[in-house]
Amino acid sequence: MATVTSRDGTKIGFEQVGTGPTLVLVDAAGGFRGFGPMGSLAQRLADRFTVVTYDRRGRGESGDTLPYTVEREVEDLAAVITAGGGAAFVHGFSSGAALALLGASAGLPISMLSLLEPPIALDQSPQEGDLAAEIDELVAAGRRADAVEHFHKSIGVPPEMVAGMRQAPFFPMLEGIAHTLAYDARITPAVSHATLQSVTAPALVVNSESSDDRLRGWAAGVAAALPQGRHLPLEGEWHGVSDDVLAPVLADFFGGGARGASPR
Repeated sequence: MATVTSRDGTKIGFEQVGTGPTLVLVDAAGGFRGFGPMGSLAQRLADRFTVVTYDRRGRGESGDTLPYTVEREVEDLAAVITAGGGAAFVHGFSSGAALALLGASAGLPISMLSLLEPPIALDQSPQEGDLAAEIDELVAAGRRADAVEHFHKSIGVPPEMVAGMRQAPFFPMLEGIAHTLAYDARITPAVSHATLQSVTAPALVVNSESSDDRLRGWAAGVAAALPQGRHLPLEGEWHGVSDDVLAPVLADFFGGGARGASPR
């Protein structure tokens, strides 16, 4: 593991594997290098790319300078891209995909994007309430377990999955980073139609064929709004696509953009 210093002085932990053009993976809510799908995906792509995984602020080995702002997370991504060589392909999952879009819109040197089920509802009215504030309130009251459960219920995780969450062996870890769920709840609403229109990099928007209509529709809507967006449904489970299916698709997509690029 290495660290890079973000603009506000926060240390961000990252690591890289493989050789080739740089590909940065951006985790979803609750994910970091020690938990989630990005580690195994990185290994599957390491024969074609220098794959960078990192701990988003407040998770794993990264710091968490307060007060939190979405702009600081964009600066974290910028620092990781710089540490990886100064320009990169970027793959983001869920709210990590939203963060990647914000980074591209802000002018970070992202040459191509892949986005797995970005939870961005362009054609729907804003949800009632303030999920980020609700998470903040529960965490401040010491109710971290309730904060984790409330977040997942609010974003539409199927009830049968939420029901067994507290008994899962990884639940104490989720409690420990419960405050960062409010960060994700702030990132996703920050992506607007204007944000998407400003992203000129080629973008592949992927969804699982087994996700619900809402997630599939959001993916299609984001792809349609991006100037160079392409929508691709893949075989998978609810809100997820296995490495066996996803890795070859990403290798082909980014590999097309990498032709002529010099290996690191």
